[in-house]
Amino acid sequence: MKYCTNCGEALDDAARFCSRCGSPTEPYSKTYVPPSAPAARTDVLDTLSKVFMIIGCVITSLWLIPLCWCVPMTVSLVNKLNRRQTITTGFKVCTLLFVSLVAGILLLCRDESRYGASGGR
Repeated sequence: MKYCTNCGEALDDAARFCSRCGSPTEPYSKTYVPPSAPAARTDVLDTLSKVFMIIGCVITSLWLIPLCWCVPMTVSLVNKLNRRQTITTGFKVCTLLFVSLVAGILLLCRDESRYGASGGR
């Protein structure tokens, strides 16, 4: 058996409110937890990374050899981002050096802790 914390009335164990004073038997929280802003920020960074990778492929399409690594890296990045997998630091640096400077910087700013350690390998 439990008792009301406000008036001391004996209450049934399943009671949610006191039958005498009407106060709740269990405290409840009125705090509002807003949606996390980093999730939206990361989604924008992911989209911008995709766009700049594609722009990098278009720019390097004038030369055949650089295009041979830009397209597979872009496809790999898009697949990893769509599956919400982690992206290794090596891949990010290679993107920075060989495909798109802007996309590489955006990827290096990406928060990988949200995606766990299982993906991207």
